[in-house]
Formats: sequence, C-alpha cells, structure tokens
Amino acid sequence: MERLQKVIAQAGIASRRKAEELISEGKVAVNGRIVKEMGVQVGPEDEILVNGTNIKKEEKVYYLLNKPKRTISSVSDDKGRPTVMDCFPDISERIFPIGRLDYETTGLLLMTNDGEFANLMMHPRSHIKKTYECAVDGIIDDTMCAKLEKGINLEDGKTLPAEVVIVSRSEKKNKTVLLITIQEGRNREVRRMMEYFHVK
Repeated sequence: MERLQKVIAQAGIASRRKAEELISEGKVAVNGRIVKEMGVQVGPEDEILVNGTNIKKEEKVYYLLNKPKRTISSVSDDKGRPTVMDCFPDISERIFPIGRLDYETTGLLLMTNDGEFANLMMHPRSHIKKTYECAVDGIIDDTMCAKLEKGINLEDGKTLPAEVVIVSRSEKKNKTVLLITIQEGRNREVRRMMEYFHVK
C-alpha cells in the first residue's frame, strides 16, 4: 500500500505537491469515491481516476535524449513547433522532460515518467551541475572568466558562481569556445551570461 499522492506522482500525472492540490480540489476518485483528504493508502487493485481519467501505474522509464536544435523542451507547444516528444513516436509511457534546454540548444536531456525522480533532479537543493559547451563570436578573457566564477548580475539577479574552462581562444578568428558549469536553470542563462559581455 502507498499514499495516493505518491501513486499519482509515480504515474507521471503531476508532482507530489500538485497531486495533493488535485486531491484537495476533489479531482481524484478512488474506486468511484471522491477523495479530498491526504494520506489515503491505495494498492494495485484500486481504481484511481484523476479528472475522470483512469491512471495506470506505469513501469518507470528513463531516457537520455540528445535534444536537437529548434526543438521545444516540452510535451506540447501551442505554436506548433517540434517538441522533444517527436523524438519518441513509438513509446506508450507518458514521459516528459526533466528541466529544459533552449530552443536553439542541443545536448543531454533526461526524459521520464517518474515524477518523484524529476522533482529531485530539478529541485535547487539538489545542486545538480550542468556543463555547457559555448562558442561565441568574440573574446572571453581571463578577467571575464573570473567574473563568471564569482557570479554576475543579470536582470533577474546575481548568478551563482560558475566553473569556467577555456577550450580555445583565437584573437585572429575573434572566437572563444568555453565550458561553463552552472547549478541553476534560469531561462537562457548561459546565453544571457555571454550577452553580459556583449558577445554572441
């Protein structure tokens, strides 16, 4: 037997906190009865409906996706653009991306139907480091690297200290390639860090 909100989260329907909201709003039924109280225990034989839809406890799955460029890190897109779900045409599980990468960014994205695992990975307390390879038109010098390593002020606040490694720097070509490791997941954070130094 497991708590109802945990079973809903494990089914990939919502986070545990969101599952608790759904329960308190009367949107969850167990064996035909609306449940609004927390801590209800359910087993594999119980029928659980969320917003009238039967949830089946899926086997947990975890995928590593090399996200293509010009792909939205979302289950759907109201503008009709390609999403990461288009990379998984033949799977039956209701998966979703853990976190996101920008539309133009490629790289590792985890996909799962395990809501608890996703929340653990995304929570700021977990301090999961993410390393980006960033190529810019312009020179990122040692002084700029030192500023990134201390944290810089963006429009939504100061960034946490980053780890920076210069891969290549060419005055002749006016290009720099660097590895930058961050702990946050702000929108377009690495791109905005580079814009701070007026490089593209």
